[in-house]
Amino acid sequence: MARLPDSPDLLPKVIMGVDPGTQIMGYAVIEVRGQKVTVLRYDVIDMKKIGPNHALKLKRIFERMLELIDEFLPDELAIEAPFFGVNVQSMLKLGRAQGVAIAACLSRQIPYVEYAPTKVKQSVTGSGNATKEHVAHMLRQTLTLPPIEKASKFLDATDALAVALCHHYQKGNNVKAGGKSWGKFLADNPDKLAAPVASKKAPTKATTAVKAK
Repeated sequence: MARLPDSPDLLPKVIMGVDPGTQIMGYAVIEVRGQKVTVLRYDVIDMKKIGPNHALKLKRIFERMLELIDEFLPDELAIEAPFFGVNVQSMLKLGRAQGVAIAACLSRQIPYVEYAPTKVKQSVTGSGNATKEHVAHMLRQTLTLPPIEKASKFLDATDALAVALCHHYQKGNNVKAGGKSWGKFLADNPDKLAAPVASKKAPTKATTAVKAK
């Protein structure tokens, strides 16, 4: 008997979540198959040693994002919107960091969705006012996460993981590319369908552990 094709809901989808930052940027990569979520990696891009040169930090974000994209071949990017604070200069720098991360994904034809911090927290904990610690606790209850020695690094990574999980909970219905739906983007750019796409390679050893640095 011929094997029936897999249901679209059971086909694997890889989602990258990003929590923007100018000193520490959290990122996470999850694979979703139906309702099963597997954490492929969650970690941070540490830019503290780069010093005060903001341009070098943006360059590091762009290059590292491309490395992660080429390694995991995500289908979609979920990124947290900058939190509006009092310091205008800090907000400008944070917005640039977010923009560079988005630009890296768009350069690989990967659509993105932006989520407000309160939306992410509400999706994971049920409260838009949850603390980072509460978010991390709920993720431990939902997913299998190993303990990490450096709590600050762990919280930046789990924030990114929460963004990716929030996107999964939204069923990807809000996928956008430059403000348009992904389907509309492809309809407007039919040449993208003919572009060569790298085949997804299975990780040699999927891990949920944050790599030690």
